[in-house]
Amino acid sequence: MTTVEKRLTLDNINMLSLLGTNDSNLSLIEDRFNAQIIVRGDNVILKGVDEEVDTIEKVFKEMVYVLNTSGNLKSSDVETILDLTLQGKEIISDKDYDAIVLYTKNDVIKAKSTGQLNYLQTALKNDICFVIGPAGTGKTYLAVALAVSALKKGLVNKIVLARPAVEAGESLGFLPGDFREKIDPYLRPLYDALDDMMPSEKLRAYIEKRIVEIVPLAYMRGRTLNNSFVILDEAQNSTAVQMKMFLTRLGVNSKSIITGDITQIDLPPKTVSGLVQAKEILSDIEGVGFVYLDKADVVRHKLVKDIINAYEKFHTSQNGM
Repeated sequence: MTTVEKRLTLDNINMLSLLGTNDSNLSLIEDRFNAQIIVRGDNVILKGVDEEVDTIEKVFKEMVYVLNTSGNLKSSDVETILDLTLQGKEIISDKDYDAIVLYTKNDVIKAKSTGQLNYLQTALKNDICFVIGPAGTGKTYLAVALAVSALKKGLVNKIVLARPAVEAGESLGFLPGDFREKIDPYLRPLYDALDDMMPSEKLRAYIEKRIVEIVPLAYMRGRTLNNSFVILDEAQNSTAVQMKMFLTRLGVNSKSIITGDITQIDLPPKTVSGLVQAKEILSDIEGVGFVYLDKADVVRHKLVKDIINAYEKFHTSQNGM
């Protein structure tokens, strides 16, 4: 058997809750294994026989999952995790654990399809990630979850979410209210996603301090965004000039996700979509990733997939006439 050393980084975890009062949970693990377990801050270093180290890593992953989903971790929970893990049973599989994006108070946000898992991996690997697919595939929701996760882990200092304010059948000038009231309906899906992922008081505080900004795309001009996670949603409705402007806002230590559905372009006729053009121009640049989701990745109400299928059949029949 091979002796190995492995380092686990447990980002944004309450280590006191994880390890237990006076390291009581840690002691339960140490009693079951011969491997050495060293805790330094949010890092856990494992030294020992490879099989045992792998098992201990699995135990810690299970503990993190239980702690984040239930809000606490009792000694009895750790005993159960140890018993199940040593029997080769799992609370959460490695595949599921790798798909987790964010723990919230009410849910675990994770990739729910093969396409979404590819989305997650591509977004983590590249500084700029384009995600193209139909409604209901989780494009926006996962992008916001990735941004919130990066903020919680201290990887960025700011989240900026932008959307083009393109009138889909109605004019902003004829809508009631001041400019903010007119523009809010276009930005509402971004607020809704954030509401699911952060306590409302914290979200309000972040918005007041401009740690989280939700703005129309036009407001991005002239800015340089350092240490930021920047999202452009509904990017199919950006013009070619707007897309170039947005992409060149990215500063040092920043990441960006651009989402859109190229079958739902609301731009005036003969206006080139910035998303469609970017797909043609940027596909070979290192550090820029492209993900294509389809109806198999729809995670909304089951009828959404049926509706997409019905429209595809309709358009196919129309084009065949």
